Amino acid sequence: MTRVFSRAGCWLAVATIVTASLFSPSVVAAKKLNVITATTDLASLAQEVGGDKINVESMAKGYQDPHFVEAKPSFLLKLQRADLLVVVGLQLEIGWLPPLITQSGNSRIQVGANGYLDASQFAEILEIPQGSITRAMGDVHPLGNPHYWLDPDNGRRVAKGIAGKLGEMDPQDAAYFQQRDQDFERRLAEADKKWQADMKPFHGRKVITYHNSAPNFAHHFGLNVVGFVEPRPGIPPTPSHTLDVINMMKRDHVKVIMVEPYFDRKTPDSIARESGGTVVEYLPSVGGVKEVTTYFQLFDYDIALLTKAFQANP
Repeated sequence: MTRVFSRAGCWLAVATIVTASLFSPSVVAAKKLNVITATTDLASLAQEVGGDKINVESMAKGYQDPHFVEAKPSFLLKLQRADLLVVVGLQLEIGWLPPLITQSGNSRIQVGANGYLDASQFAEILEIPQGSITRAMGDVHPLGNPHYWLDPDNGRRVAKGIAGKLGEMDPQDAAYFQQRDQDFERRLAEADKKWQADMKPFHGRKVITYHNSAPNFAHHFGLNVVGFVEPRPGIPPTPSHTLDVINMMKRDHVKVIMVEPYFDRKTPDSIARESGGTVVEYLPSVGGVKEVTTYFQLFDYDIALLTKAFQANP
């Protein structure tokens, strides 16, 4: 006997199959974690270990000062969809991110929730202040210097921490994240050998930076930061301090001034002219220029700039 299906029955069968497939383990497992990071550096590290199992976006751009990011409505949309929020911590984002987290209404990423990850817990932190801190000291971070990602060893530690968190949130892919992390560690160790070799001839070289954003970089690569264009963190340069920097550079034979791309070049260029030095506009973050899109390229770029400047200014 020929079995006849009605059109309504046909659609019901199709709907049943589609509905079942949506909730099957294979489809559920295919859902990617939405990861939002405060900075591009954290996004790059998350991508390294998360691979194609995550969607990752940064709120701050690599050419922006991460202390002072303009809060945009689009940030709220990103945060509302986030499964995991990764922050630099150490109060780096205190001026713009906390209100956004609260306003997002996303319970998964509130401070202390399972989807909130402070990456500083995995890093070696330098310059933790001792004693009382006052506003007269400038924008001093009471928990330590937050620019820790500029040390590849900290990049390795943070990547491992993110991989662990991703595995906790997505146990089915935990082995995948761990494998990605191990591969990242191997490639980072190989790259660091070259970076260290390139910088070895310049160990001990004295440099000036605009802001105090390079202690971890200097520590890892053997540089000696002896002063800053800012008289105090976050305080614009003054004529008297600028003169002090010029005199110090002449006296101590300091030839290189490292300046972040988001600061005005007028004062450091003036200091360089008066002292016989040179300004290097180095990148503190991935994406500071469009061709630097990965954590590896960040160090490739900065070390190439610095070695060229040191060679030209012995």
